[in-house]
Amino acid sequence: MSFLKKTDSKLFEILQKESRREQTTLELIASENFTSYSVLEMAGGVMTNKYAEGYPGKRYYGGCEAVDEAENIARDRAKILFSAEYANVQPHSGSQANMAALMTFVDVGDTVMGLDLAHGGHLTHGSPVNFSGKLYNFVSYHVHPKTGRVDFDEVLSLARKHKPKLIICGGSAYPRFIEFEQFREVADEVGAFLMADIAHPSGLVATGLHPSPMPFCDIITTTTHKTLRGPRGGMILMGKDRENPWGKVAPKSGRVKNISELIDSTVMPGIQGGPLMHIIAAKAVAFGEALTSEFRDYTEHVVENAKTMAEEFLKKDYALVSGGTDTHVMLIDLTNKGITGKKAENALERAGITVNKNMVPFDQKSPFITSGIRIGTPAITTRGMGKEEMKLIANLIDQVILDPENETLTASIKEHVHQICKSFSLYEELDS
Repeated sequence: MSFLKKTDSKLFEILQKESRREQTTLELIASENFTSYSVLEMAGGVMTNKYAEGYPGKRYYGGCEAVDEAENIARDRAKILFSAEYANVQPHSGSQANMAALMTFVDVGDTVMGLDLAHGGHLTHGSPVNFSGKLYNFVSYHVHPKTGRVDFDEVLSLARKHKPKLIICGGSAYPRFIEFEQFREVADEVGAFLMADIAHPSGLVATGLHPSPMPFCDIITTTTHKTLRGPRGGMILMGKDRENPWGKVAPKSGRVKNISELIDSTVMPGIQGGPLMHIIAAKAVAFGEALTSEFRDYTEHVVENAKTMAEEFLKKDYALVSGGTDTHVMLIDLTNKGITGKKAENALERAGITVNKNMVPFDQKSPFITSGIRIGTPAITTRGMGKEEMKLIANLIDQVILDPENETLTASIKEHVHQICKSFSLYEELDS
């Protein structure tokens, strides 16, 4: 950083500002985490200079010997980690992984089913403002109003009525295990492909703390950050590769034998050009870390912490969608507390606690206001916090939500947050 300080002091200060924010606040956004310093080092390394369109051994450019090795290691480790036969580590994000999956399995205008955004789904699962909702005929399914879990009676009814070509399971704010086997039964009945988006629980899937989609789903997408604790990026997996079901000539990509070849060609040159080799190499580092017993212990603590915090919120009469969590994430409906998600998010941020406003099932408020907040434990668990800290943090959040305009209280809690953060250093390498 000393070089940046000399060459661009303004951006150096912005970088330092973000570093201070991360060090001194409680990061509870469920889709965020802190990578290891090793991942940071690789992501900021010289591989950022290399253009490498194509795949290992089949590049459009020369000089790819080292980056080929890195990408092969990333693919091999991903396949071991998830018991997958195929892995593509090039997508720049989870959204691009989802785009590639959709473009491989369905044509523009085809019918697809996905979980409604307000019920825990994702933008790429059919939101009308997203490419998915604009290019495909999406039919949304929902959670049951009483249980907060996917309403499979509705899923089956919609599938029988609309005959989707593909069904997406998974989401961005679904606190329970994804029901892959039940979705497979529905998909089989109507002859649909099944896609799993495990962007949120992928780290838990990798360590066996969440059911695996591999035996049930035709294609699996994920991000590589969140619970997997790698650099920001995406990935596509298949438990088993199989012959191209559209025959010798695929609908979009010419003559190919297997689905894996279709996916590869959809990613590049279909939707991307040069892959980010520094990020792919950093993914390889993170996958190596995820194969260790220490990472298994970490994911166990992530879930334990989420369950502990959920129990504390329930004791304080908070309405948790689905009544709790199986994973790292909680979705809280604040209606009975008389505060919107937006107001809660802003008040908590002033107190040094970062969450995100989030729509809840059957929400009557707009996505810009919302009735709820989403809370996750991956980042604070990475810092080494445990059950006692979860109880304390839940209490601090409760105090802010019950009196969001009390700036004296907010300042006091912010100081308390700073003291907690000092006890759990984020990057000792940067402290020295």
